[in-house]
Amino acid sequence: GHWPDVPGIFFAYDLQKRDIILADRGLGILTTLRRVRPTLRTDQEALQVAFTEILSGRSPESRGNGLKFVRQVISENPLGLIFRTGDAELALAKESAKLNIRPSPEPFRGCLAFINF
Repeated sequence: GHWPDVPGIFFAYDLQKRDIILADRGLGILTTLRRVRPTLRTDQEALQVAFTEILSGRSPESRGNGLKFVRQVISENPLGLIFRTGDAELALAKESAKLNIRPSPEPFRGCLAFINF
């Protein structure tokens, strides 16, 4: 990741609670996607694009399917996801492809994912 002080990501899990947490205190979705789509204005718009469109913040590399794949896996399995970046939060309910994007209760620099299985 692009952490300001420590390289890499944070990864933790609790099998009893059936939770996984991933965090990257890097640039966040909005900053990353603005490289190729400068018209994005908010973290909520950036989350919508990241989970629905094939677009990579690492242009000209042919990437951009990762979060669409995550959405598909959750929609087909008994998994839940809360994903935060900047001042936005996305929730995906177990076995549902419906995106619930809203303001985050607490802003986060970079990206934070809570996965429940």
